[in-house]
Amino acid sequence: MSLSLSMAAFALAASISPGPVNIVALSSGASHGLRASLAHVAGATLGFCLLLVLVGLGLHQLLLRWPMLSVLLHWGGVMFLLYMAWKLARDDGQLTGAHSTPAPSAWHGAAMQWLNPKAWLAAVAGVGAYTGGEQHLLWLFAWIYGPICFISVASWAWAGSVIRQYLSNPRHMRLLNRGLAVLLAGSAVYLVI
Repeated sequence: MSLSLSMAAFALAASISPGPVNIVALSSGASHGLRASLAHVAGATLGFCLLLVLVGLGLHQLLLRWPMLSVLLHWGGVMFLLYMAWKLARDDGQLTGAHSTPAPSAWHGAAMQWLNPKAWLAAVAGVGAYTGGEQHLLWLFAWIYGPICFISVASWAWAGSVIRQYLSNPRHMRLLNRGLAVLLAGSAVYLVI
């Protein structure tokens, strides 16, 4: 298997597997449709690619040198996941144009990646496995990872938009959002224990 193909397989496995960013994409697709969710998808993709490149350029070493930054990042991630879970749980379930909560923004998508332990693990593991400290391999990895990440997160938003037709009853939408909120809160609690 070529290095590029191996990088692509890693990017797909890390990007498409369930996690906080994909849970929010699914909920956004169900609540707001695919088109409105693409800002979150793009922000998550760009946020992760920036994280990947910065980890490759030495950000991880900075965190090892100053462990308090890692602690702050960890607790910031926990709090952000709980905040997103709270927003999902409080959503009114309305799918009309007068929807009370806007779709997650590109900034939300990017921030979720930076505060997402799954993203940090993927970035550190991927950089360690594929770049060997060589910048041209880091840039190749980021170039390959970007479109795969976009398509992966977008597929979760698309899946949400497909189930949207079954969620026209606000009660059903609230049940979905509350279930997804429990998953997000559970992932935050898992980070604490």
